[in-house]
Amino acid sequence: MLDKEFSYYLDHQNELLKTYSNRFLVIIGEKVVADYGSMAEAYAKASSKYELGTFLIQECTPGEEAYTQTFHSMVAFG
Repeated sequence: MLDKEFSYYLDHQNELLKTYSNRFLVIIGEKVVADYGSMAEAYAKASSKYELGTFLIQECTPGEEAYTQTFHSMVAFG
């Protein structure tokens, strides 16, 4: 759904870090349209200006931590 925006972030992560380190980016297409200090602020401002589903909010940090999650389960397979 927002594949283009996420691919843009991944392809330009290192250069974006130079300007937007530890900021929350609002990305539309292949362009950063805004940056904010918190996820809540980024969501509030972006959702008031752009239609939901048309923008990506991505924390700009080095490595994969900002875009990967690990979930632990108590399920046992036998």
